[in-house]
Amino acid sequence: MNFQQMRDEPLPASAAAFLWRYIRIRPAHFVAMVALVMGAACCAVVVQYGMKLLVDAMAAGSAADQVWHAFGLFMALIVMENLLWRLGGWVGCHTIVGSCADLRVDLFHHLTGHPMRYFKRHFSGSLANRVSAIGAAADKVYGGLTWRIVPPCVDFIGAVALLLAVHGGMALALVGCVIVVAALITVFGVRGRSRHIAFASQSARVGGEIVDLVSNVWTIKAFSGRQRERLRLEREIGIEADSHRSSWMYMEKARVLHDICLTVMAGGMLGWAIVLWRAGQVTAGDVVMVSALTFRILHGSRELALALVETSQQMGVISETLGIVAQPHELSDTAEELAPTRGHIKMLDVSYAYPDGRKVLEHFFLDIPAGQSVGIAGTSGSGKSTLLGLLQRLDDVRSGVILIDDRDIRSVSQDSLRRQIAVVPQEPTLFNRSILENIGYGQPHATEQQIIAAAHQAFCDEFVQALPQGYHTPVGERGVTLSGGQRQRLGLARAFLKDAPILILDEATSALDSDSEAIIQRALCNLMRGRTVLAVAHRLSTIANFDRVLVLEDGEIVQDGTPQELRESQGRFRTLWQMQAMVHNR
Repeated sequence: MNFQQMRDEPLPASAAAFLWRYIRIRPAHFVAMVALVMGAACCAVVVQYGMKLLVDAMAAGSAADQVWHAFGLFMALIVMENLLWRLGGWVGCHTIVGSCADLRVDLFHHLTGHPMRYFKRHFSGSLANRVSAIGAAADKVYGGLTWRIVPPCVDFIGAVALLLAVHGGMALALVGCVIVVAALITVFGVRGRSRHIAFASQSARVGGEIVDLVSNVWTIKAFSGRQRERLRLEREIGIEADSHRSSWMYMEKARVLHDICLTVMAGGMLGWAIVLWRAGQVTAGDVVMVSALTFRILHGSRELALALVETSQQMGVISETLGIVAQPHELSDTAEELAPTRGHIKMLDVSYAYPDGRKVLEHFFLDIPAGQSVGIAGTSGSGKSTLLGLLQRLDDVRSGVILIDDRDIRSVSQDSLRRQIAVVPQEPTLFNRSILENIGYGQPHATEQQIIAAAHQAFCDEFVQALPQGYHTPVGERGVTLSGGQRQRLGLARAFLKDAPILILDEATSALDSDSEAIIQRALCNLMRGRTVLAVAHRLSTIANFDRVLVLEDGEIVQDGTPQELRESQGRFRTLWQMQAMVHNR
């Protein structure tokens, strides 16, 4: 299985399987990194043996060449240890950073595959924080395992081997003590995981709240809500702080436990070594080595204990994020492509209800021939936006089928379906990028000349050329530096560039002033030519020249005909038309 095939596999639900996925993608890199770190840790242990040889040579009054030989071995081991640590760091830098980048990209890609109803259930800021946080958590887990957990384990094995050569009883005592400490710390780590997950969840929620507040800062100012929002945020941060304290204090308890064990074990081992030395059973070098190894192992076990607790905490963060972001997609997808279409749309016996059970459409039938322009009118809540969303497969029908050129839209990939549909919403969403990039989003492979041509068709060129950097001018977050009419024309330019056979207009002119609407109506007339058009409109004058108008009420078509026919016959359309005409005449 190659690199891309592994990346395309479904995301695992568990934290351990999720992290293992990226080790499988770079197995050689991870093996090399761990091997170098293990080699460095082995050298660090053997350095203590080199110290023993040097002390014994000096204490025994050996010849100078023997002392210098022991000193040379000692220095060589130190140099080798440092070299291996640095090589391990170099490999780790490329391996862990690359893996954390991959997993964030994969998680974001999975996130964008959820249906729109998923994003209505979750804070966008919270989701963004979780994607960022999981990268930091994975970095700490990979780094912690490699540099804070593996070395103490290697130290322990090496120390036991060296102590066996000095005194078997001391080696067994060290093994027993470390097993007891490791067991206690592991139990502490497992029992504290719920606290770490609770803290991660509340931290993400606070991040989402802050993003939401910043996004709505105009509303806060307009309604004098600064103090109210401060108190609200203070409550949320207070809950987060309580969760943080609970998680932190649990780690402090683990540290206290370890400190007690460290004192007892270090004092016991060193005292035992001194007794053996006085009895002539070990050399002075052995005492130095035993004391150095004991303190190294015990201090290493402290680092190990903290690393295990922190790893448990970070695994909790990853688990909490995967539980929300890595849920299976509610809409199935396929690799089969939808070929370029003529734009013939059929809805056969379609029924749809919201997740809470409220019915929107029931046994709905509709046939729109290719190239026909259809206006959709009706009061709020009548099912207009739902109809457009189902056609784009932003959600699935509960029963029935939607066909484009007699092809079930569920039998083709969502991306290939949406490539056949251009959408101009009421409020086009712009990225904080240049105008050129924003228009080009409609057709990723378009040239600059094609993008500028689309801008001319949407009557954008005049105002764009007046900007400081022309087409390379950044538009700010959500296009804040542009007027509503200018943003709408950029949305039209995207649709011109996309050149899709089906065009959806969702209240495309309802929020504009008369001058902007007149310009955009001219562009719309050009854009609609030769396409299948579905346009939702509250302002009925915008669909007065369409081929056909549907009037929806409670998810049903109550009127269907040309605008002229509906104006002349009794019904909902005529009533709405007359009401809007009276308002306009005033």
